[in-house]
Amino acid sequence: MDLYIPVVVLGVLAFGFAAFSVVMGSLTGPKRWNRAKLDAYECGIEPTPQPVGGGRFPVKYYLTAMLFIVFDIEIIFLYPWAVAFDQFRGLFGLIEMALFIVTVLVAYAYVWRRGGLEWD
Repeated sequence: MDLYIPVVVLGVLAFGFAAFSVVMGSLTGPKRWNRAKLDAYECGIEPTPQPVGGGRFPVKYYLTAMLFIVFDIEIIFLYPWAVAFDQFRGLFGLIEMALFIVTVLVAYAYVWRRGGLEWD
C-alpha cells in the first residue's frame, strides 16, 4: 500500500491545482462581456452562419476519424513489442511483427484503393 501513496499525493495535487486555477480565473478575470467576445472566433474571419439544427457533417469526416482511430490503435500495439524486443529469442519476434505490419499495410492499401483517404 505504501507504493500508492506518491500516486495519490500527485493526484490530489493535480486536482487541487486544477480547482485552484478555475476558481482564481473566475474570481480575478475580467467581467466585461460584449457581443464580440461571445461570438465564435474563426481566425479573424466573420463567422459563417450555422443552421438551426447545427448543420450536417459529411460522412467522409466520420470515416476519416474512424480510420485514424483504427490505425492509431494498431500503432499503439507496436510499443509493447518494442519494449520487450530484447526478450524475444531468434526470429520469432521479428516474424511476429512483420506479420502484424503486413496486416496493417494490407488494411491501409484496401482503404487507399477504395478511396477512403481522398477528401472531396
